[in-house]
Amino acid sequence: MDPAKAAENAILEHLQSHDEIPDSQQFAAAAGFEHGVVENVVKSLCGSRTIEAKEIKEERWALTDEGKCYVDAGSPEVQYFLALPSEGEILMKDLEKKLDPTVYKVGPSAAVVNKWVTMRKEKKEIPGSKKAETIVYVSRKVANVEDKVKYLLKKIEAGEVVDEKDVDALKRRKLVILQTWRGYSLRKGPEYVLVREKAATDLTREHIQRGDWKELKFKEYNLSAQVQPIQIGYVQPLLEVKEEIQNIFLQMGFEEMPTNNYVESSFWNFDALFQPQQHPARDSHDTFFIKVPSTTKQLPEDYLEKVKQVHQSGGYGSKGYEYDWKREEAEKNLLRTHTTAVSTRMLYKLAQQKPFVPKRYFSIDRVFRNEAVDRTHLAEFHQIEGLICDRGITLGDLLGVLEDFFSRLGMSKLRFKPAYNPYTEPSMEIFSYHDGLKKWVEVGNSGMFRPEMLLPMGLPEDVNVIAWGLSLERPTMILYGIDNIRDLFGHKVDFDVIKNNPICRLGLQ
Repeated sequence: MDPAKAAENAILEHLQSHDEIPDSQQFAAAAGFEHGVVENVVKSLCGSRTIEAKEIKEERWALTDEGKCYVDAGSPEVQYFLALPSEGEILMKDLEKKLDPTVYKVGPSAAVVNKWVTMRKEKKEIPGSKKAETIVYVSRKVANVEDKVKYLLKKIEAGEVVDEKDVDALKRRKLVILQTWRGYSLRKGPEYVLVREKAATDLTREHIQRGDWKELKFKEYNLSAQVQPIQIGYVQPLLEVKEEIQNIFLQMGFEEMPTNNYVESSFWNFDALFQPQQHPARDSHDTFFIKVPSTTKQLPEDYLEKVKQVHQSGGYGSKGYEYDWKREEAEKNLLRTHTTAVSTRMLYKLAQQKPFVPKRYFSIDRVFRNEAVDRTHLAEFHQIEGLICDRGITLGDLLGVLEDFFSRLGMSKLRFKPAYNPYTEPSMEIFSYHDGLKKWVEVGNSGMFRPEMLLPMGLPEDVNVIAWGLSLERPTMILYGIDNIRDLFGHKVDFDVIKNNPICRLGLQ
């Protein structure tokens, strides 16, 4: 007989003479059925209201494969003890040959802790050498031992209660594991019958021709049953948050910068930002340099000469860095380390337009840094950057714009801390109070671009630029409750997380 049909008959026959089956797991074991078969039958019988089932969940300790081995053969420490001669000593290396490697690895230390054995060390000279080797002898310290580990494992296997401290000790040795047990308690349903009649699912032409449709029992439609999920595309959380932030910038009157150049020259990435060529960030330990093509020759010569001059000997009220600036360093190609390289290009382009026109720019795109990968860092991530270029703007304007921008992100509590950047002065780190973490969290960096960066471009002297930046990953991780950046971006992303996450809505005003 089909196992499912046999399990159904057994359940219905048992319920005819009993009020309840309290535990489907125990019933399946006693009747010789797999619980998976019984579980499917239970769901079918519940669907026809023949029986009623109540789910039971319980956590139980179960033996690991290693634990099961020790139930049969004994614990490693007892096996080690029994391998010793009842009287006298044995060489440790001879004992190693007699025992399984796993037993030899664990047994000696456990036997010593239990004070079952004694170890004696003796030094012997190696023939033909001035060196000496240490020889270890092992002997029994007691006549008999009790295998407590095997006893406890057997109790757990039998489902008996074991002291919490003993379970913890077995868990540390990876001999037991906590498993979730699931079963059902069963009772008769409102339409209980001893033998269930198979209901017809469709009315066919043959039924009508024969006329037996009048006597047939048809399966009821379950109008509350869930349909198959519709297969649709889902937006990655980073892209959802990116779109929301793009909308914030557009609402504030910003224009998006083109950021399609992942490969950039050191000149635009570093030198044009008044970042010295000996700065640690320009080292290969922090930056990915390109091998082919390794350099660029397409640089604006007049502007390059002004940048060289301000680095070497200063200008515009600055004494510069007073070092020998090298063109070959500026020509090196790299994967851009920040989108500020794009901002520099856009500001230089703006400076060439006459007359000057104020601008608000933003960008959100990928940058690359040679960093060790961990739960909060990747070698590539996304940077959000905003800047305003206008006449006479000040640090006060920057503070006001930051308050407006971050309040639209849902961050109304802000603090600012003085900081240092090679290309901004003054510079500030931005902190926001995180209600979930109950502490202030750094959310970005900001400042005013230095005259040594702006004036060589050709911008008027009364024009200032305020700017700020932050990563896209940090606010996304906070919004979605993700604590490991590799679960958000990269090859380890779980698609179920993307499917099941709610639509992103920032604190728009």
